[in-house]
Amino acid sequence: MIVVYDAHCLLCSGSIQFLLRHDRQGVLRFASMQGETGRQLLAQAGVSPDGVDTVLFVRDGRAWRESAAVLRILHALGWPWRLAWIGWLIPAALRDTLYRRVARNRYRWFGRSDTCILPPPGAARRFLD
Repeated sequence: MIVVYDAHCLLCSGSIQFLLRHDRQGVLRFASMQGETGRQLLAQAGVSPDGVDTVLFVRDGRAWRESAAVLRILHALGWPWRLAWIGWLIPAALRDTLYRRVARNRYRWFGRSDTCILPPPGAARRFLD
C-alpha cells in the first residue's frame, strides 16, 4: 500500500507523520509526488503529475484519490481509525468538494516547505523516493 503525497505541503507532511505514528503494522509506504516513483504512480492512475491537488492511495494495482483515498488510508491503519469508514455515508460529491477546497488552499492555510520531511529513525525504508 502506497501513499503518494505532496512533500512541499506542510499539511501533507504532518499527515505522513501522523500515519507513521499510527500505522502499527507498518503496512503503508510513502512516495512524494515530486519523486520519480510518485510521478510514475500518478501517471499510471491517469493523474497529471504537474499541479496535483490530491493524495493518491495505491493498493493491489488500484488507485484512489481525494476523499476516497483518505478513507482507505485510515481504514488501512486498523482500529480505531477504521471507524472513519462511516465517512462513506456522506455523498462523494460533498466529501470531494470539501477535500478539493482544502487541497486548493493547503499552502496558504498550512504553509509550504522547500525541503522534504526527514523520516524518524527506522522509518526511512518505508519511503520510496
